[in-house]
Amino acid sequence: MTTDTTHTPPMPPRPLRHMLPEETRQHMQAARQEMRQSMESLLPPGFLEHRRAARREMLLAARSFIDAALRRTEPPAADNKA
Repeated sequence: MTTDTTHTPPMPPRPLRHMLPEETRQHMQAARQEMRQSMESLLPPGFLEHRRAARREMLLAARSFIDAALRRTEPPAADNKA
């Protein structure tokens, strides 16, 4: 089976900031803020705080995992017992 190496993935869209009028950007920002507020109103009280705490714990777990992996790559400390 051969793979098609001629296909290239589509380029990500360029930022439109320089192409959009200021008024359009302001309306888009306001719409985003309103959408966020409407979504937050659907969530039970305390959800966002729990979500932030869970995200923090996951990041701390990742940090711990990386720290442990780094410790395994370090040479063992030499004992100075003579």
